[in-house]
Amino acid sequence: MRHCAFLTMDNLDGFVSDDELLYEPLARLGWRVHPVSWRKDVDWNIFEAVIIRTPWDYHKDPESFLNTLENIERSSARLANPLELVRWNVRKTYLFDLERRGIEIVPTLVSEQLEDSVFTRAYGHFEAEEIVVKPVVGASADDTFRVHQDSDDSFLRQIGELFVDRHVLVQPFMKGIVQEGEFSLFYFGGLFSHGILKTPKPNDFRSQEEHGGVITAVRPETELLAAGDRVVSLISPSPLYLRVDLVRTDCNTFAVMELELIEPALYFRMDGESPMRFARAFVEWMKNSL
Repeated sequence: MRHCAFLTMDNLDGFVSDDELLYEPLARLGWRVHPVSWRKDVDWNIFEAVIIRTPWDYHKDPESFLNTLENIERSSARLANPLELVRWNVRKTYLFDLERRGIEIVPTLVSEQLEDSVFTRAYGHFEAEEIVVKPVVGASADDTFRVHQDSDDSFLRQIGELFVDRHVLVQPFMKGIVQEGEFSLFYFGGLFSHGILKTPKPNDFRSQEEHGGVITAVRPETELLAAGDRVVSLISPSPLYLRVDLVRTDCNTFAVMELELIEPALYFRMDGESPMRFARAFVEWMKNSL
């Protein structure tokens, strides 16, 4: 058996992961999986590959996380996804790069500080009564807030305290999130695998399972899949896996909310064939590294 590590965190309590569904398909193709926390001191040379999977606390110490990935890059193990892509994807300002290349994104502003003027400017710029505030470096919808122009001052102060010395993204609240949901499209080895629709629980806007979101398998309509394919075609070097999160706009187009290249949940349980698709894509990806 050949050996690969699944990069994870010390404790996954409170999170939903189905990466264990990959163990048997990978074993059938000659690979044994070893879950390893990114915080551990490890000789990465004992693995042929390290696949970033569930280090869902990396955003709390991104510098240390990137240092770990640098150590892996210096070893003989092959890192998936490549460090070059991780560095680009770790800051959500990558959205502007996609926009410059013709991809429709959720309209976005970035600010170095969350001052009162940021809220005022955002309401006017987006012509919106509601906005969403989130950290430039973040995961799992942590510190993500839906703010109305009539929100209480104490609520705004609370948010401001959380964003002291942190860069922030501001976006209009997309009604499609609560009216329909957020679509996620999954690609392995550059090929579409499967899709899901994540619907927030009542009176919430966060679609993650950890926040009560409901997950449904979907067959993406033509325009939705085309929007995902356009994003995938722009990503280089070629990733082993990626997830594109999109929302339907008022104009019935699909705007990118996020592009996940670091540690996306891949929802293998929603498509029975997807674990083997991933395993085969991984084997082919390793062959191409020779």
